[in-house]
Amino acid sequence: MRIRVNGESIEIEAPTLEKLLDELGYGDKTVATAVNQNFVRNKDRGETLLVEEDMVEIVTPRQGG
Repeated sequence: MRIRVNGESIEIEAPTLEKLLDELGYGDKTVATAVNQNFVRNKDRGETLLVEEDMVEIVTPRQGG
């Protein structure tokens, strides 16, 4: 199915947000996620189903000063 990840349209196989993170190589990395502008908690990613044209945001923490 085709969805948007961080503004980029991509074709994916993953049925859930958790599987999408694995598919994109995020694995066990610490990230924040949102689907269609709604924050998704880490524990809810396995139950968050993705559908055609969903907009997913994946944000990684940055260090700075």
